[in-house]
Amino acid sequence: MPSDKTMPSYNEQYRPRFHFTSRTGWLNDPNGLVFYKGEYHLFFQHNPKGAEWGNMTWGHAVSTDLVHWAQLANAIEPYGGGTVYSGSAAVDSSNSAGFAKPGGSKALVACFTHACKPFGQALAFSLDMGRTWTLHDGGRHVVPNQGLDEEERDPKIFWHATSRKWIMVLWVKPGMARILGSPDLKQWHFLSDFAAETFYECPDLFELPVEGERDGSRWILHDAFFNYRIGHFDGTSFSAESGPLRGDYGKNFYAAQTWNNLAGRRVQIAWMRGGQYPGMPFNQQMSFPCQLSLRRTPQGLKLYRQPADEIKRLHGALIFNDSFALKPNVNPLAGLRGSAFDLELDAELPPAGAMALGIGGLEIRCLRDRQELSAAGRVAPLTFRDGAFKLRVIADRTSIEIFANKGETSMSSCFIPGPGAEPLSLSIEGGKAAVRKMTVQRMESIWP
Repeated sequence: MPSDKTMPSYNEQYRPRFHFTSRTGWLNDPNGLVFYKGEYHLFFQHNPKGAEWGNMTWGHAVSTDLVHWAQLANAIEPYGGGTVYSGSAAVDSSNSAGFAKPGGSKALVACFTHACKPFGQALAFSLDMGRTWTLHDGGRHVVPNQGLDEEERDPKIFWHATSRKWIMVLWVKPGMARILGSPDLKQWHFLSDFAAETFYECPDLFELPVEGERDGSRWILHDAFFNYRIGHFDGTSFSAESGPLRGDYGKNFYAAQTWNNLAGRRVQIAWMRGGQYPGMPFNQQMSFPCQLSLRRTPQGLKLYRQPADEIKRLHGALIFNDSFALKPNVNPLAGLRGSAFDLELDAELPPAGAMALGIGGLEIRCLRDRQELSAAGRVAPLTFRDGAFKLRVIADRTSIEIFANKGETSMSSCFIPGPGAEPLSLSIEGGKAAVRKMTVQRMESIWP
């Protein structure tokens, strides 16, 4: 296969048009998400030497608009008999670690798992906007293995302003995350443990305001499967008041993380684990960046996910825009062509109605009587209000991301389009449906 430095066409048959993929080689967990001086940094688990998992390295890409990405040189490479597993990055604004030089740029600090059994957590820093990285103390572990699992991993670090210290959330064994604190990113001490039977790797912990409540906020703690809990964090421990709740119901959403140092909003991206890309020089893709919000519902507080507003930068031609009565055996989308769409639908179904939206041979079904949404072999709850629901689907060459009722439910899945399948179709069973509004926009490519 081509080397990591070979420039591919970026228009291969199964290359996503608007989801991030590495130039070549394997990609998995997003790492080190941080915003600094107008740049979004996306580091990622990467094998630059092959299209399968292995040789774990921190790949690196940057964007000024959250949608168009430029892949840079690999940031942190294997050393000392171990590879470089997942972690996070932050801006050391007060120079607490002492890495920055007087009058120079602030240090970006990456905390990662050094995968040399037993695993430990190490630091690297950059003084040039993330272009080059230096291992702190030669890559020695600033957090030694805690003795609970020889593969403890995935440190998420952030500055907690209220308690004026750095926080690390570390997965230490199945069912447990450990919270540590530090004044300087170098010296870490135990604060507390969070135990939950289903908690597994890649933790993230962050605060969100409760939408529409002037002084209300909660903390969210989730694992790699995006099983999340809502609660409180006091600088020492996290206490859950609800959960675990499901953050995404699709078959290919894993190891999600949110950007540090991004004021005013919380943006998340995930690895779409397990997608298939036969014959491609790359393997695997990221989800599209989504903004998270916390809202009160009749069932209590709930996370909502919607595509980041920057997606509008990629909107191409508006190829469908209509309101109509949908009748059986009629496809109003017949004749539309393309491989990447942003589709929005506001519809009302009859009591026994079942609507099917087809995209490249993949069927998305909405059933009113079951209050159910299904796609790619997975099922999710779908709330109908007076028989009506809203659906947004962003469809790429090999993936779909579904957002129902403005992000109340989301499903992220990969698929291979069926040969000869219609790009788009819409049908109804069990009566007629009132489509109040439907728009379809083509999506432009993010690649040069």
